[in-house]
Amino acid sequence: MKAKEQTEQHRTKPEDKIQLTQLFAYGAGGIIPIALFNIAGILVGLMGNISLGLNAFWLGVILIIPRLWDAVSDPLIGHISDNTRTRWGRRRPFLLIGGILVSVFFVAMWWIPKGDMVRLWFPSEAGFQWFQLSYILFTLLLFYTACTIFEIPHGALGMEMTTDYHERTRLFSAKSFVGNLFAMSTPWLFALASMEIFKGPGGNEADGMRYVSLMVAGILIPLSFWWTYKLREPGFVRVAKQQKTPFWSDMKHTFSNRNFIMLTLTIFTLAMGFNFVNLLGSYIPIFYVFGGDKVAGAYLLGINGTVWAITGLLAVFPLNWISPKLGKRSTLVLAILLMSLAQLSKIVCYNPSYPYLIVIPTILLSIGMLFFFTLGSSMVGDICDEDDLNTGTRTEGTFYSVFWWFIKMGTALASFVAGALIVLTMFDQTQVMKVDGIQGSVKEMRSKVQSLQSDSTFNFTASDMYKRVNNQHAEALNESKNYLTYLGKESKKWENLAGENLTESQSQKRNVLARAIANTDSTVNELEKLSSKIISIETNPNPDKVEILEKEVISLTLQTKLEKAKVDAFELWMHLETKSDETKNSREHYDKLLEDIQWVYNRLKRMSAMESLRTIDNTLSEIESKIVPLKKQTPYTLLMMRIVEIGLPLLLCLFSLFFVLKYSLTEKRSHEIKELIRLRNVERDSKS
Repeated sequence: MKAKEQTEQHRTKPEDKIQLTQLFAYGAGGIIPIALFNIAGILVGLMGNISLGLNAFWLGVILIIPRLWDAVSDPLIGHISDNTRTRWGRRRPFLLIGGILVSVFFVAMWWIPKGDMVRLWFPSEAGFQWFQLSYILFTLLLFYTACTIFEIPHGALGMEMTTDYHERTRLFSAKSFVGNLFAMSTPWLFALASMEIFKGPGGNEADGMRYVSLMVAGILIPLSFWWTYKLREPGFVRVAKQQKTPFWSDMKHTFSNRNFIMLTLTIFTLAMGFNFVNLLGSYIPIFYVFGGDKVAGAYLLGINGTVWAITGLLAVFPLNWISPKLGKRSTLVLAILLMSLAQLSKIVCYNPSYPYLIVIPTILLSIGMLFFFTLGSSMVGDICDEDDLNTGTRTEGTFYSVFWWFIKMGTALASFVAGALIVLTMFDQTQVMKVDGIQGSVKEMRSKVQSLQSDSTFNFTASDMYKRVNNQHAEALNESKNYLTYLGKESKKWENLAGENLTESQSQKRNVLARAIANTDSTVNELEKLSSKIISIETNPNPDKVEILEKEVISLTLQTKLEKAKVDAFELWMHLETKSDETKNSREHYDKLLEDIQWVYNRLKRMSAMESLRTIDNTLSEIESKIVPLKKQTPYTLLMMRIVEIGLPLLLCLFSLFFVLKYSLTEKRSHEIKELIRLRNVERDSKS
């Protein structure tokens, strides 16, 4: 009977229920903090390292700087939001402005200047890389500031839309649900960016993300208008009369709340563990499970991410069943235990022979993280009720901003530490970038050859053939001139060493550049000679003459691409020899890589652009099969990555368990607080 009375007492009242349209509109806002927020932290670090060849340590440094800026922007936006009074409320204007800005800066973040012509702006490769790092930092600052403008008022609004203990959990569950629904597609962004349709024949994932980001913005901007229009602020009538408060007074008051500090420390440590899993967890499928095959690794990451998102969707339902029975704190403890079990299971589930075992820890982690992120926001709302009872004011924006800043700082610190640890594990991003360069050149050649083979099966008119040859000639001449300029810039670096004692590899590098310059210069001259021949038949193109010219243009086009591939292959060869000398313990590993790169380089040297298209295509196919294994990292690197990725989050789970057990705001006390606030407000209304 007592249990029945307890259930009746805590049944949600009709006026506290959130309508479905409001639930969906609020939930849609989860796309920004759950999906896009994590994409920026994970994919920028991953692609910056393995696609652009930027140093993992410095990427970690620039990923933490926006979080330090968040220490200012988060509380500031929270305070401004708390003290805003407009005809549309104090939260909704931020949802529209923030959503649009997030879309714009998410696109800008991926348009990182790159390529040979951009390199020419800088006297050294190091200068070029610092320029790219600076661009990434600047756009990340803009992107995360936009996220703050949206997320802090959005989270605060969720605490105001209902005062019911369990209905608040339901509301934040909807946010997690819709956010994870969108997140089902976000793990495939890396796979989409790896597709040739987005990155182009000679591009990489960083190129592909430029166009994938435009698709994301096309979804997000209309949604920003929709949720701003749909959502309402039921408590704004009362809050509009509330006196505005000083910023530092709000900050001091927030940090004096013991339950709030224990909760934020719990989420802070879990957020650190979460980011370790996501960042290093992207390297392990690519470089441990698939030996450096980024396409196969991206596919597994896509599958794994989809499993993660589906699990997150489904986990919302048991959360809303378990939390009312166990209470929020006990459910949070359960989440931490699930995450710990997930980390331990990786010892067995990271297995190159059975790659899809990786979904087992993914399912456990997804459940645990959905539980703690959803409950964390809901519990901040309960703390705000307690504070309202004590002070008579509602400052959800301030509380939520500090809480969210702790989450972002946990993520940033993990990114920084993970970046430093990637360097300490001796992960070789230069090796990966140089292999990408060879792979890009070979793929570009194959794409050109296959396109030409396909064109040869059609019967074109003489006029169409002439236009095609003219376009091919213009593209080939432009590419050859640009590459010759780049080689000249590179060669100047070695001219300064002419009077010094060069090592054997340095001498070989200078000779390879000299040959490439001579060959490319010859190609430019031949293409320029062809210009007059092409112009001479413009008015009356003869099919036989056009066909002869086309064969010459094709061979010269392929010649420049072949020179690029040979130079890239030689540079990788020299790099691997240097690494082999530096790391004596991995001699067997580097001996195998050196054997493969020597074979690739020698095969490229023996190729001739004058051979038939079919012969060239077959040769390139043979070479391409040897390229992916060249990305393999040393056994030491792969072992250390697994130790770090499994061990650190497990340790942080133990810390978070300690903090959550210090949290003392029970469900019973929360219900008492709600009733006391109701009675106080009724009394105030009757007096006024």
